[in-house]
Amino acid sequence: MPIKKVELLAPVGSMESLYAAVQNGAHAVYLGGKLFSARQYAANFDYEELRKAVEYCHLRNVKVYVTVNILIDDGEMKKTLDYIKYLYEINVDGLIVQDLGLAHMVRKIFPDLELHASTQMTINNLPGVIFLKKLGFKRVVLARETPLEEIRKIHENVDIELEVFIHGALCVSYSGQCLMSSILGGRSGNRGKCAQPCRMPYSIVDYKSGDIPFSNWDKKYLLSPRDLNTLENIYELINAGVISLKIEGRMKRPEYVAIVVRMYRKALDLGIDSLSDEDKKDILQIFNRGFTKGITFGDFGRRFISYHRPDNRGVLAGEVTKADKNSLYIKLDIDVEKGDGIELSTKMGKSIGTTLNHGGLKGQIIKLNKINNVEIGAKVYRTSSIELLEKAKKSYERENIKLPIDMYVDISIGRPARLRVKYDENMVEVSSDYIVEEAKKVSLTEERVIEQLSKLNDTVYFINKIELNLEENSFMPVSTINSLRREAIDKLNKLRLNSLRGEINDKEYSDKINKYFSFSSKNSNSRLISISVNQKDQFEKLDLNKLDRIYIGFDEDLRNSILKVKEHKKEVYIKTDRILYDYDLKRLKSKIDSIQDIIDGVSVSNLGTLQFVKENYDLNIHGNIGLNVFNSFTVKALEKEGIKSITLSPELTLNQINKIGSKSSLDLETIGYGYLPLMTMKHCPMSLVKNCKDDLNCQNCKFSRGYGLKDRKGVNFYMERKNNLTTIYNSFPLMVLDSLHKIYDAAISFIRIDFTFEEEIEEIQDLYYSFAKGFISKEEVDLRLEKYRDKGITKGHYYRGII
Repeated sequence: MPIKKVELLAPVGSMESLYAAVQNGAHAVYLGGKLFSARQYAANFDYEELRKAVEYCHLRNVKVYVTVNILIDDGEMKKTLDYIKYLYEINVDGLIVQDLGLAHMVRKIFPDLELHASTQMTINNLPGVIFLKKLGFKRVVLARETPLEEIRKIHENVDIELEVFIHGALCVSYSGQCLMSSILGGRSGNRGKCAQPCRMPYSIVDYKSGDIPFSNWDKKYLLSPRDLNTLENIYELINAGVISLKIEGRMKRPEYVAIVVRMYRKALDLGIDSLSDEDKKDILQIFNRGFTKGITFGDFGRRFISYHRPDNRGVLAGEVTKADKNSLYIKLDIDVEKGDGIELSTKMGKSIGTTLNHGGLKGQIIKLNKINNVEIGAKVYRTSSIELLEKAKKSYERENIKLPIDMYVDISIGRPARLRVKYDENMVEVSSDYIVEEAKKVSLTEERVIEQLSKLNDTVYFINKIELNLEENSFMPVSTINSLRREAIDKLNKLRLNSLRGEINDKEYSDKINKYFSFSSKNSNSRLISISVNQKDQFEKLDLNKLDRIYIGFDEDLRNSILKVKEHKKEVYIKTDRILYDYDLKRLKSKIDSIQDIIDGVSVSNLGTLQFVKENYDLNIHGNIGLNVFNSFTVKALEKEGIKSITLSPELTLNQINKIGSKSSLDLETIGYGYLPLMTMKHCPMSLVKNCKDDLNCQNCKFSRGYGLKDRKGVNFYMERKNNLTTIYNSFPLMVLDSLHKIYDAAISFIRIDFTFEEEIEEIQDLYYSFAKGFISKEEVDLRLEKYRDKGITKGHYYRGII
């Protein structure tokens, strides 16, 4: 049964990919410009290409959404808005954004421009969607880890468009919550420059000893997800309320886009049962890391992770059956063609690729030149099919989209010929300069006129109906009829492409910029220390006199712990997880209900949690690092939403912090010590060891703590499973003790100490508090820092940044 309301949304990284997507049936495309896009290593589109792309798509009734889905620096905001002004004026259909401050500005300056919330905003629950609906978003791209029942609940309770990813590469971390590439290599996923550390090999280690307890899980791709494939599940998504089905792949080749779009469009138009075995093989052949239905459909552990290899594995093509001095002999399981790419496994477990110089049929044995270390029995995979690539290319080299038009023609002697063309609600009329004459020899016939008017092969139209009033014995040149047709079609195209928005008045635009770029600020003389603790035993080690605010992230004996802090007249905030689903929010409500009379506020790391707390409590709200506060505009937007204090993004430099601090009237906080969380994942690496089928028993798992991952350079990263989420921490703690006063001078009120899994609590707290309050000198700090420097510390992004 055809689905008319659902949109198939295709990825586009180049003009050729655009043609591939549109000609194979995409209802909409998403693409990035050269600026401010989360795929900085894709080809992307310059200004003129963007204009042409919009025209190409709109003539074919395909929508265009442009990604501006990175975090924006204060110094970039004006340039970003200028860019969006251009996008507005060329009539793009919507923007996909991550930065909350940018979204706030777009709503103020371009109120009728459609806003879509990027998956980088980490929206995974109903309150998060409600929050964005109130801000004026029309669509939310849900986190890839959002369960089907959560999607259904969102759809049933808020009137907003929902979009989900249905096919392609997956991030192992919740999008927007990954700092691994940023912290380790300075290439931030939040700036579109992810280096994909998740695709690297790791070993599971005992974190304290450094030993490798599971030899089978040494140097495996423990963080590398399979590719998403929901081709046979799309109706479940549609029935849950999803309106837009999104394919990943802006960095994939055009042929990939063509094949994947065509298969999903076929499933939408004709039903899943229409898909042949050949169709499914094409999807597998064009690119796969092994397929998963994704966390949305309950895949977990080994069904979710491609732990043997992180790249395209192709399809099984045969097996090496014989080897001699010069050659390998492969028995084929499928037909292969000259030009196909194949890979063979070596005895060391590596893969070696080559291109076939000749083809062969299933069951035949073909001969290859000898490849060292490939043994008898080695599997052979076809990683690219020349036949499939050629078929894909042909699918978009011709015009497949034809729209019906009606023509009304009047050819009368002594008057100009008139042609009216109608498409949908659009009607144009043109007249010839030539005055129709009485024929001297051969008069026009209806057949000849219709033949000339039907020459529409170089357009996107076909004639649905034609009404012709042709006076008997009329004559006009065929070339004039052709010119009339071309003029009418050109006029129709211009009418259809005419922007309803028009250009923005430069003065009005400038006035709005000046208005919304003004900030109120306060001079912060506070030099406060805040502490975040995840564990009760860490809390017990704290000197409650040596802090100004505490964020408590444990549940054990919670009320008594809070009362203990209040005896010292200190602020207490409850720390919430970055990811909360419906059942987590219910648990959080029960928790806050029991202590709301004795706490000062709640720290939130997710827009959904922010909305939830606003709806249910009259408590102070602190915005934690999960909100990705990267500029003054986001600070301002969150202040309007009732937030009282904010932890700035750990990806900011001290110079950037200074600029934000000079324009903020809120209490700002930065992290001064701690093992930064690099990834927050629904996936659990230990589930691969245990072969867990789901995450229903995580609370009782003995492997939830005490283990880490060792990378290819021998560096260990601690990981911990809590509340069905795994967090991977940096290998070295952030420690900027010697820069404390420079940070305070940047109008920062709180410098925070994050205690996560470390046992050395007392000395670190004493050092930070004593230096912040002026009880010890810089010289003493430098002296006491030496032992920490010897163990290994980092200054994070305070002095290097990601821009």
